[in-house]
Amino acid sequence: MTAGLDYLGNPVSTRDAAILAGIDDFVGGFVTYEARAARILKTAADAPDSALANAYAAALFLLLESPNGSVRARPFLDGALAARGVNDREQAFIAFLAAWIEGDIPRALALSKAIVDRWPRDLTAVKLHQYLAFNLGDAPGMLQIALEAAHASLDVPQVHGMMAFGFEQCHLLRDAETAARRALEMTDREPWAQHALAHVMLTQGRIDEGERFMAAAAPTWTDLNSFMVTHNWWHLALFRLSQGRVSDVLEIYDRQCWAYDRDYSQDQIGAVSLLARLELAGFEVGDRWGDIAVRVAARGPDVEQPFLALHYLYGLTRAGRPEAEAQLDAFRRQARIAPGFSRVAWAEVALPVAEAIGAFLNGRPDEAATVLTRTGPSLWRIGGSHAQRDLFEQIRLAALIEAGRWGEAQQALESRRAVEPDGVLPNRALARVYGELRLPAQAAEAGRRLSR
Repeated sequence: MTAGLDYLGNPVSTRDAAILAGIDDFVGGFVTYEARAARILKTAADAPDSALANAYAAALFLLLESPNGSVRARPFLDGALAARGVNDREQAFIAFLAAWIEGDIPRALALSKAIVDRWPRDLTAVKLHQYLAFNLGDAPGMLQIALEAAHASLDVPQVHGMMAFGFEQCHLLRDAETAARRALEMTDREPWAQHALAHVMLTQGRIDEGERFMAAAAPTWTDLNSFMVTHNWWHLALFRLSQGRVSDVLEIYDRQCWAYDRDYSQDQIGAVSLLARLELAGFEVGDRWGDIAVRVAARGPDVEQPFLALHYLYGLTRAGRPEAEAQLDAFRRQARIAPGFSRVAWAEVALPVAEAIGAFLNGRPDEAATVLTRTGPSLWRIGGSHAQRDLFEQIRLAALIEAGRWGEAQQALESRRAVEPDGVLPNRALARVYGELRLPAQAAEAGRRLSR
């Protein structure tokens, strides 16, 4: 077959219109978080000799973030490896994919970077590089790859969204906002840029502005995959939780955050996180833990990624499921056998945090607070975003209060209030803490902030 191009101008070793359409659906859908990316599975089935269709189908299964993801991906990798007439870019992507399937993430990152060096408009490689770096807590790596691609892709809104999130995760908030707003000037359907701007506003305590921005953006969240639609609603829910709009948060949970693919990792952890935050802020969530726990328990012990695994453990433990012990045992095993690049994350961060979660939810708050205080500075190693990892800080704050460590709680809560001055969580907790510290004027003032 003669060579063609994808919609970004990258070389593809076919001119077959149906194959190219499937490839464009994957690439375009992947970088925009649209559900059409999944059409690549039909393309690969209809064109089993297409190297790139098979490789992209394999990547889709790896993004399931489940223990059987690599098992389901491997036949497609084999198909890609068996294909003939493969061009250099496709060969490079297949090599990247093979390293990823084997769990050699440092090699996979080196290979994806080499792809971007040579083909900077290969935004699938850029996005996957960011994804793998994100899971390692490598924020500078996320930013670097986006900036490297940008010189050749400034006409693509999604590149500005990728830069925006990289900047935000590096705490370069002004640059993040500039990049996100540039993307949104180019198109109002750029959910990743909206997401990055929500991060900026949350970090800076621009709660009311963030709520208005995300509420106005919500009508554009159509035809997205379940992660992106639930995650952006999750961000809107965080703003409304800070405002104390609990009934609105529960409505978002029921109608948006826990309403799509309930078997998918990201939907599950978003649901766990939102329910946990509601309870940690002092609100009731009814019987909602049960359904999450059933879905999480069906995964079996899952330690594909430390950040995700901690959420599974929280949901199982909070719901009183017996599978929680097997999940904790899986942490202990992973801490022993993890490869060198992730051993510190598992052994020195994830396992202690997992044990702290068990301690907190089983009535040992002093133990939990001590461990979470010690591991806090290293939490970046487990992956996840700043906003997502804040769950573990909220657990620590609750543990400090339950353990009666009032002085430590006051210090942590007032630091938090510096960027969330009228937030429900810090002020509700401070009203109690100042009461216990016999500082009635300060307790009263925290109470007044709650009623604003």
